[in-house]
Amino acid sequence: MGNNQKSGVLYTFFAYFLWGLFPIYWKMIEQVPAIEILAHRIFWSFIFMIILLAFLRKMGDLKTSIKEGVRHPRTPLLLLLASVLVSGNWFIYIWAVNNGHVIETSMGYYINPLVSILLGMVFLKEKLNRWQCLAFLLAACGVAIQTFSYGHIPWIAIGLALTFGFYGLVKKKVDIDAFIGLTFETFFVMPVALLYLLVIQVKGTASFATVSPGLTVLLIGTGVVTAIPLICFAQGARSISLTMIGFFQYLTPTMTLIMGIAFFKEPFTHVQLLSFAFIWLALIVFSVSGFLPKKKIHVEEVA
Repeated sequence: MGNNQKSGVLYTFFAYFLWGLFPIYWKMIEQVPAIEILAHRIFWSFIFMIILLAFLRKMGDLKTSIKEGVRHPRTPLLLLLASVLVSGNWFIYIWAVNNGHVIETSMGYYINPLVSILLGMVFLKEKLNRWQCLAFLLAACGVAIQTFSYGHIPWIAIGLALTFGFYGLVKKKVDIDAFIGLTFETFFVMPVALLYLLVIQVKGTASFATVSPGLTVLLIGTGVVTAIPLICFAQGARSISLTMIGFFQYLTPTMTLIMGIAFFKEPFTHVQLLSFAFIWLALIVFSVSGFLPKKKIHVEEVA
């Protein structure tokens, strides 16, 4: 393994490890409404990205991208859609963690790769081999078990998987530097976030600078904790294979599941165990299918 690949492994592992720690951070500010946390996350992420671009001397690239976007509005429109999708994903996740649904968020990110495969089939005309079809059916059985057992659809898991799946689909159609892309994504929704923060600050219902200095620092830090793993992922993904990335992506929901059970003491019933067992089996089938000879199963590569 060369030095570039080693650094790629470390960057990617660190990104997914940090994402796995997110529930701890959101729990530290759970007294703040989820919509207010989201607004801070968007605003401070944008500020942090501007500072980072200046530090990396990429402001010229940002200006070039803006000029290119004026001439060809397709890319800005796609990034606007991506910003709405990722903001929705962030809100669902924050709300779920701070309302005792950490385990269900882990289900959402376990099934996310399979949802991405389905979206690729529907929108990009990518073909699934029989093993990938089996994996999707097994995951669907896992979701169905919870739906029929508890009498309601696990909307948190499905919402997280769909928003992030569509986000990935949109990003696949945009060829832009990762740092520039994240800056645009936060910029498009930043005015709404800033307006909301100003309104609640004037009304006196804001948590920022009113509850405690520590909480204020944590709210500012939402921008940093959002950007750092994305930067690590962008760096790591350049040097390692998609197969290895696919392996690492299961680290985050596994950490989240363990936290939900061991640290946050959320109930984990036999029905949930059976549901997760189907999803884990689906992921095993899906992962193994990636190592099978392509000539034998006639599989098209799914990015």
